[in-house]
Amino acid sequence: MSTATDRFVALRRAIVDDDRLGAAQRAQTLSELADGWLARLFADVPATTRRGYALVAVGGYGRRELLPGSDLDVLLLVTSRGDPGAVADAVFYPVWDAGLALDHSVRTLGQAVDVAASDLKAALGLIDARHVAGDEALTEKLRADVRDGWRKQAAARLPELAAMCRDRAAGVGELAHLLEPDLVQAYGGLRDTLALRAVTASWIADRPRTPEVDLARRWLLTVRDALHRTTGRRQDRLLFENQDDVAAKLGLLDADPLLRRVAEAGRSIAYASDVTWRDVERTLAGRRRRGRRQQLVRRPLAGGVDEYDGEVVLARDAEPARDAVLPLRAAAAAAQAGLVPSPQTLARLAAECPPLPEPWPTSGLDALVSLLGAGPGIVPVWDALEAAGLVVRWFPEWERIRYRATRTPVHRHTVDRHLVETAAVASRLTRRVARPDLLLLAALVHDLGKGVPGNHSEAGEPIAVALGRRLGLTEDDASTLGRLVRHHLLLPETATRRDPDDPATLATVVDAVGTREFLELLACLTEADATAAGPIAWTPLRSRLVGDLVERTGLVLAGAAPPEPARLTAEQATLAAAGTLAVRVTPPDGDAAGLATVTVVAPRGPRVLGVVAGVLALHRLDVRSASAYTAGDAVVLVWQVVARRGGGPDEVRLREDAARALGGSLDLGERLAARAAEWRGRVIAHARPRVELLRDVSADATVLEIRAHDEPGLLHRVATALSGPGVVIRSAVVGTLGSEAIDVFYLVDGAGAPLSAAAEETAVDAARAALAGADDGAP
Repeated sequence: MSTATDRFVALRRAIVDDDRLGAAQRAQTLSELADGWLARLFADVPATTRRGYALVAVGGYGRRELLPGSDLDVLLLVTSRGDPGAVADAVFYPVWDAGLALDHSVRTLGQAVDVAASDLKAALGLIDARHVAGDEALTEKLRADVRDGWRKQAAARLPELAAMCRDRAAGVGELAHLLEPDLVQAYGGLRDTLALRAVTASWIADRPRTPEVDLARRWLLTVRDALHRTTGRRQDRLLFENQDDVAAKLGLLDADPLLRRVAEAGRSIAYASDVTWRDVERTLAGRRRRGRRQQLVRRPLAGGVDEYDGEVVLARDAEPARDAVLPLRAAAAAAQAGLVPSPQTLARLAAECPPLPEPWPTSGLDALVSLLGAGPGIVPVWDALEAAGLVVRWFPEWERIRYRATRTPVHRHTVDRHLVETAAVASRLTRRVARPDLLLLAALVHDLGKGVPGNHSEAGEPIAVALGRRLGLTEDDASTLGRLVRHHLLLPETATRRDPDDPATLATVVDAVGTREFLELLACLTEADATAAGPIAWTPLRSRLVGDLVERTGLVLAGAAPPEPARLTAEQATLAAAGTLAVRVTPPDGDAAGLATVTVVAPRGPRVLGVVAGVLALHRLDVRSASAYTAGDAVVLVWQVVARRGGGPDEVRLREDAARALGGSLDLGERLAARAAEWRGRVIAHARPRVELLRDVSADATVLEIRAHDEPGLLHRVATALSGPGVVIRSAVVGTLGSEAIDVFYLVDGAGAPLSAAAEETAVDAARAALAGADDGAP
C-alpha cells in the first residue's frame, strides 16, 4: 500500500475506535476522510487522462452516512472520450488494498440516467448522488437528470417502490415487533426512511413532518454504528448475542431498554410510512379519477363513521364529544372493511371523545369484539390506535407490555404484537367455540401477565378478571376469561412434556378445564397462541399431540371411562416377544413435516434409552419426540426424528450401530463429544441449562425435567447419566422447541416406586454433571 493509503487506514481506524465521537459525527468524519482520500487518488491521475470524468458518492456514502462497516458506494462518471480503465484502476485498487468493501460502477452520463430509469434500487442510490472529485458540472447534470426523471416517472415508479416495501416487510417483519430486528431491512427501519426521501423527491406527496421520524432515524443509525463497532464488521441484524454489548456501548443498562427504544423508533418510521403510502395512493387515484371525471363519494360504514377516499373518517353528523364508543366503532368498522382511520380522524377522536365509563356499555364491548374478530385487518388499525394513544387509554395494562421482548426460541414478535397477532388468528377459529367473544378477548389479554413479576400465567389471571369486569363482562364470564389466561399453556405443556399414559396427566387436565365448553375455548386459544408465536411453536407434531390430549380429555368430560394406556401395535408386540434387537423405520408422510418414525425394540436394560439416543445423534437425526413401553423382558422405543441431512434414517445402518453400541464395541461418548465440541464452536448458548424436579405431576414416579440448548448427543449424555444403580427411566417425553431441548424423565427405583429423597438428589446431580458441557458460552 502507498503512504497515503496507509495514512488513510490508520486515521479511519482511529475514528472508528474513538468513543468520544457520536454516531452522526463519526459518519460525517468517515465520509469526509473518504472524500479527501479518493479526491487525492483521483488527482494523482494525469490531468489529460481524467479530464471530463467525475467521481460521485452514492447511497449511504452520498448521504454522508458512512458507518464503520459500510461499503464505499462510488460511481465513476465518464465521458465517451478515452479509456476509463486507467482512472478506475487508480481509484478502485487502493480501496481494495485498504481492505474496504467497494460497491462501484463506471458509466457514462446517459448510461447512469438510463439505469436510474429502469432499476429502482439504482435510482434510490442515485437520488442521493454527491460530488467527490473531477468535473463537478457532470455530477450536477447527473443529479438534475436523475431527479427530473424520477419526478416524471413517479406515477409508475412509486407503486413499484410501495410493492418493494411491502414485499420486504412480509419477508423480514416489522422492526418494532421483532426480537432480533434488522435495523435496515425490517419495516420501519432505515430502508423505509430512504423510501420516504424518494417519495418527497417525487413531489407526489410529502412525508409527515414530525420530529419523531428524524429522531428515530438518527437513533437507528446510532445503534447500527454501535453494532458495527461491537461486531467489527457490517452487521445490520441485532442478534441476541450482541444486544447487551451494544446496549453497554450506548450507555444503556441492558438489552431491554435498547430494544424498546429501537422498537419505538421503528414504530414512528413505520407509521409515517403507512400514512405516506396512503397519501401517495390517494393522490395517484385522484389523478386517475380526474382523467375519467369521477367524483369521490362517502360510504357509510357505521354510526358516525364513513369511508371516504380510501380512509375511515367521521360522518358529517358525528358527535365525538358525546360519544365515548365512537373510537371503538370507527376502529371496528375500519378493520372489518380492510381500511385504516385517517390520522386526522384519530387525532380528533383522541382529543374530543370522553373516556369510556366503567363498566363499558354493551355497545363498547360489542365494538371491541368486532374489532378483534376482523382478522388481519386488526393489525394496521391497532397500530394506528396505538399511535393516537387510544389503546393505552382503554387498556392501561398495555403500557407494561408495549415493545416488551420475550427471549425464547419460540416467539418472533414482542409481547404486544404477539397478542394482536393471536387475536387475528383466533378470529379464524371462532366458529369452533360456543363463546367466540371470550376466545377473542382471551387472545388479546393472555400474556398481559408478562408485564409484572412472577409466572405470567398466574399473574395474568387477576389482571384478566379485573379487565373483564371493566369491559362489562358478567362475573362468571370475567372469571372464565381469567381461567383461560391462567391455563393458556396447560394443553401444550402437558401434551409435550408429560407422559400421556400416566393417569395423573389426564386427571390434571380434566380437573383444570371442568367443562367441554371451556376445553373448546382453551384448545382454540392454544392453537391461536402457538400459531401467532411462530412455526416452531405449532408444528404438525405438536398439533397432533395437543389434539390427542384434547380428544382424550373430551371423552372423559363426556362421561366416558378414561382411555386405556397406549398399547403396542401387533408388529411391535411380535418384535418384543422375539427378545432380540430390531429396528424399523417409517418414512415421513405428507403431513408430518419431514418427521420419520424410528422404532427400536431391544432387551430391557438400564442403558438402552441413552444408547439408542446416542446412535440417532451419531446418524445426525434430531429427535422431536420419544416414548418408551415395556413388554416383558423387552423395551420398545418409538422416536420421531428429522434428518439434518438428506436421505433420512437408514434402517440397516441404525441396527448395526445400535447392536455395536449395546454390545460395547462402539464408543458413542467419544464420537459424540467431538461432534458436540465442534457444534459449540459455532453456536452461542444464551442461558444456562436447568434441571428441576416436577412435584405433583405423577403419583407413582419421580419426574425430572431438563432444559438446555439442544446439541448433538445431549439426550444420550443425560439418559446415560440418569441410568445409574437403582434408577430406571420408566418413560421419557422428549421435545425440541427450536433450539431448546425440553426433556422430561419419569424415574422409578428397581421396585417400580418413586425415588427416595437421596436418590432424587443423586439423579439431579447426575443430570447437572451431564449438562455441564452445555454451559460453555452461556451467560
